[in-house]
Amino acid sequence: MSKTITGFSKLTKEEKIEWLANNFFTDVNDGIKTLNQYNNQSEKLQQLHDEFIENTISNFYVPYAIAPNFIINNKPYAIPMAIEESSVVAAASLVAKFWSTRGGFKTNVISTIKVGQVHFMFDGEYEDLKKYFNQIKEQLFAATKTITENMRKRGGGILDIELRNKTADLENYYQLHVTFETADSMGANFINSCLEAIAEAFKNDDIKIVMSILSNYVPECLVRAEVNCDIEDFFSENAEYYAQKFIQAVEIANVEPYRAVTHNKGIMNGIDAVVLATGNDFRAVAAGAHAYAARSGKYKSLTNAKIENGKFYFWIEIPLSLGTVGGLTKLHPLAKLSLEILQNPSAKELMQIIAVAGLAQNFAALKALTTTGIQKGHMKMHLMNILNQLEANLHEKEIVTKQLDGKTVSHNTVAAALHKLRT
Repeated sequence: MSKTITGFSKLTKEEKIEWLANNFFTDVNDGIKTLNQYNNQSEKLQQLHDEFIENTISNFYVPYAIAPNFIINNKPYAIPMAIEESSVVAAASLVAKFWSTRGGFKTNVISTIKVGQVHFMFDGEYEDLKKYFNQIKEQLFAATKTITENMRKRGGGILDIELRNKTADLENYYQLHVTFETADSMGANFINSCLEAIAEAFKNDDIKIVMSILSNYVPECLVRAEVNCDIEDFFSENAEYYAQKFIQAVEIANVEPYRAVTHNKGIMNGIDAVVLATGNDFRAVAAGAHAYAARSGKYKSLTNAKIENGKFYFWIEIPLSLGTVGGLTKLHPLAKLSLEILQNPSAKELMQIIAVAGLAQNFAALKALTTTGIQKGHMKMHLMNILNQLEANLHEKEIVTKQLDGKTVSHNTVAAALHKLRT
């Protein structure tokens, strides 16, 4: 059979699987069995999942967990996380408990402005373009009136439309830089619809529209989360020494991009897990966060730390474009439940919760790195994954886990222990 196909999207789900199995599965029966195992037993629920995207043949599960004991602005939270990486949830839970006895996390939303742009080419005098823009600007707002009506009722809408001259970067290139407030919605569809209406009203024979699209770089949709405590509360022994090491680790991430990328990846472990669990776009959030980390022209840490007047401070400022209405937030049953667990937050509150998850994850990583090292805790959590890879049964798992308690865990040590047990 051919490994290429025409009209794949028009096939039924069963026909898609049959074609795929006959062309690409090593073991047809085993492959089909695996796909069927991950289908939801509820036909209604499975149909809902099938309709999220195109060409669906099954579901891909990611573990869904809870990190309890977070205190954010004096309010308790249990934070849902969807992630496959070992130790992330455990680390977040430990950090939450650590800071719950030290005043908890303090957060505030700095701003919530989002951005979209109409990109266009104009081969003429800039002054003529500027004059035309000023003449038509009010008409551009009017062109979106029907689109923005409901958003305006919720306190959102278009904040401003600005003409930007980008010809120093690309010949004849200009843009309309549009800022938005989208209330509790992430607002992607809303922003893009507004931009297309603006572009249609703005174009003429001399203005050639290239594209109209929102930006996932939202440096003015910004939230801050912080923890602080007296230095003596940081560690039971040698507190100032370890606090200084912690700060040095952050400073290294601010001057060394190789370290900064891994440093920030750890932050995104916490952030993306909650973004995914709440049905938000973790790819957009990650792209915007990493762009913000490089806003100075050099890629740096998203977190900062200092000692001042006998106190240790650790904080993050990060752009987060999120929604609690629209998209999958109310459509995906687990995303809906996640928001319920988080006490049905507004978009601003969700920004603060997710910033805390990122800060907590980074705190856990830096605390481990500057004391016992990262591998001890990580490989301990990874032990069960290794045992599963080696197809250990329940009895073997219990024995090997006890044997390796307190020891350095690696794939080789686990394999050796399991081999010895079996022979």
